[in-house]
Amino acid sequence: MQEFSGNKIAAGVCGILIGSLGIHKFILGLTTPGIIMALVSILTCGVGGLAMSIIGFIEGIIYLSKTDEDFYQTYAVEKKSWF
Repeated sequence: MQEFSGNKIAAGVCGILIGSLGIHKFILGLTTPGIIMALVSILTCGVGGLAMSIIGFIEGIIYLSKTDEDFYQTYAVEKKSWF
């Protein structure tokens, strides 16, 4: 759990700063949602990137506001993909 909670800060910061690329999803081991976010941003020439940026920003805040235990339960055990 300790190793995964270190990912919380990295995923949260990446979600806030570069959420449209889905990097925060890859950090958590959620490959499919990460690919979806990156492809939407790239294939829509940035138009969909705005929506992905907003989603990434919200998810980054959610990641950073959760306790380590809640974060681990939600994203490591339950593998919740979105929000």
